[in-house]
Amino acid sequence: MSGYSGVLVFAVFIVAFGVVSLGIARVLRPSRPDATKLQNYECGAEPIGTAWIQFPVGFYLVAIVFIVFDALAVFLFPWALVLGKVGMPAFWVMAAFVAILLLGWLYAYREGVLEWK
Repeated sequence: MSGYSGVLVFAVFIVAFGVVSLGIARVLRPSRPDATKLQNYECGAEPIGTAWIQFPVGFYLVAIVFIVFDALAVFLFPWALVLGKVGMPAFWVMAAFVAILLLGWLYAYREGVLEWK
């Protein structure tokens, strides 16, 4: 067999552990539904209207832009720590990375994604 047989064995054990754990929990859990347990508990207020509302697409676009700049921070800080050791080639690679993200930011700005309406 190939070198991935160990990975396959671990994957089988992981899936089996999850399935068995959930099965045991389902058998052993108490089943006592009553009116108190079925009430709303987040804010204490009864909901008005349906729960199926549509959020404006601006929420999702802001989240995507946040993830892009969060990725920038994740890569930029470790790079800044080792820049003295790796030299100028690493500087130009990171400059290209930042330039690509800057193009994404400019596109989002031109499309009006960053303006809250």
